[in-house]
Amino acid sequence: MANFKLDAKVPEGPLADKWTSYKDKINLVNPANKRSIDVIVVGTGLAGGSAAATLAELGYNVKAFCYQDSPRRAHSIAAQGGINAAKNYQGDGDSNYRLFYDTVKGGDYRSREANVHRLAEVSGNIIDQCVAQGVPFARDYGGLLDNRSFGGVLVSRTFYAKGQTGQQLLLGAYSAMNRQIARGKIQMHNRHEMLDLVIVDGKARGIIARNLITGEIERHSAHAVVIASGGYGNVYFLSTNAMGSNVTAGWKIHKKGAFFANPCYTQIHPTCIPRSGDYQSKLTLMSESLRNDGRIWVPKNMDDVMAIREGRLKPTEISEENRDYYLERRYPAFGNLVPRDVASRAAKERCDAGYGVNQTGEAVYLDFKSAIERYGKEQAMIHGLKDASMEKIIELGTEVVRSKYGNLFQMYEKIVDEDPYTTPMMIYPATHYTMGGVWVDYNLMTTIPGCYCIGEANFSDHGANRLGASALMQGLADGYFVLPYTIGHYLSDDIRTGPISTDSPEFEEAENSVKEKLEFFVNNKGTHSVDYYHKKLGKIMWDKVGMARNKEGLTEAIAEIKAIREDFWKNVSVPGDASELNPELEKASRVADFLELGELFAKDALERNESCGGHFREDYQTEDGEALRDDENYAYVSAWEYKGEPSEAVLHKEQLEFKDIELKTRSYK
Repeated sequence: MANFKLDAKVPEGPLADKWTSYKDKINLVNPANKRSIDVIVVGTGLAGGSAAATLAELGYNVKAFCYQDSPRRAHSIAAQGGINAAKNYQGDGDSNYRLFYDTVKGGDYRSREANVHRLAEVSGNIIDQCVAQGVPFARDYGGLLDNRSFGGVLVSRTFYAKGQTGQQLLLGAYSAMNRQIARGKIQMHNRHEMLDLVIVDGKARGIIARNLITGEIERHSAHAVVIASGGYGNVYFLSTNAMGSNVTAGWKIHKKGAFFANPCYTQIHPTCIPRSGDYQSKLTLMSESLRNDGRIWVPKNMDDVMAIREGRLKPTEISEENRDYYLERRYPAFGNLVPRDVASRAAKERCDAGYGVNQTGEAVYLDFKSAIERYGKEQAMIHGLKDASMEKIIELGTEVVRSKYGNLFQMYEKIVDEDPYTTPMMIYPATHYTMGGVWVDYNLMTTIPGCYCIGEANFSDHGANRLGASALMQGLADGYFVLPYTIGHYLSDDIRTGPISTDSPEFEEAENSVKEKLEFFVNNKGTHSVDYYHKKLGKIMWDKVGMARNKEGLTEAIAEIKAIREDFWKNVSVPGDASELNPELEKASRVADFLELGELFAKDALERNESCGGHFREDYQTEDGEALRDDENYAYVSAWEYKGEPSEAVLHKEQLEFKDIELKTRSYK
């Protein structure tokens, strides 16, 4: 396998014509034949939910799985700020090409161009689809759909529903799913977790799943398997992901032969509520949309910083001339709307220099005072209040901000117990979306025939760092408008296959392997909890494989993670039984996968002698502090072939195109 060549199956022809020409020529399955074909979809977020609903609408028999108690609890519900589409409603020069260009650039030139151009092409269709479903997007005064801007772009293309965009889009996909569940075209398996992939005659033909309520191990067969299980940000322990978010489905198919690409690229989100202590179990995201109106700053003087930390001074008492609006100072063209990786690194740099404003020293301010006054003066003019008092201006401006971000401000106040309308928010970077994932070709198929991977679980569209509001776009594009075409091309060869039996040696072997591991966990009389190991892993990942990396630290991390993994299998303690509801058992299986991924993650980072995305390679710098790239590896996506242990993984590279845009280093100044 060392000479294995990745084949992305990107169609020939001009970039702008590839998707249209490809759809015209691929094989189709007629409606009568679709009724005899089964498809498994693992995950019911925006990617999985939209895929399941669309495939069932087309006539396929869909078996959908989620570990939550309902598809509407998928983590897509947590997305706040919006979804991108090149509608150009603002008339500010947007286009499919500009969306494509911004996305490739925002991904630090690590995305596959053909996939991203297709994403831009179908982006407008997504909005039309969701409006037809009744998604309550924000509208302007005239009733047209409103847009706001996000970091890293110079146009307004983000459609939103207050700070609840992910929730509203998920409810749209969920309603489409429910229609197909009622028709019997989707068999919904709530509270089920996929624990292995079954391959028969070289093709993905089913999964082994655990009923999380009863503990029963089940066999499920299909003609194709679609993985839509989201990202692996919880490898850091503390992240903005739901605590149940995991890598298990993606990792299980990886161990069965699906290559894993770009594992070391994660998105560091700049606007999260800072951690408050060592016993915190997760972090909470504040939407990036807040940077439209919030100004980010720290005190200029160290005396003021210490006074704030000690409670002797309030941030509102610091004068304008003593505030360092460092993003506006360093990046005047973009200001507070620089891309996420730039904003995150800048915040960390200020805090590392000692200017962090909370007790942990890991926080900067996001201040809405200027926006409230600006909106208030505008509203006063609209209402004919030419001599409005400052109190009235603030009152009017506060209402405008509340109408745009009210639920986010309310959430912040409940968590931090401070009123962000009158006291600046505190924010700090945190692990959020994951750029890497399962390698897929243009059809969204993995290196296992018949096994597909969509949404955040794959690597293809976002390179090393994504623009805000692109995750929802990719999930719905894959599920509504890409996979339903491409999977038919593969399934056209299965119209005579008939039902896939679960009574085969391959299913038997996979089921026994799953049972053996679960029995090990509940019978191992160790001394440490699962969280004990997860926290240790997370600290290593953040300290040595996070925003700042170097060769020495990465080498140490690989050895330390391997040692933790070995100790985990000797000394982990899992209470309860395998044949019952057992959250600790679920967690143990997931952390076992994180420990393997973590080692591969660090190895991938070590292989890349460059700064890229949200990750700064400290030992490769010029005299002025700018990161150097390794140009030899610059235009490659790496994929790893797993051989039983992360340390035995073999690296493969796929040369990306870069024909239609200029290959250059990033510059946002």
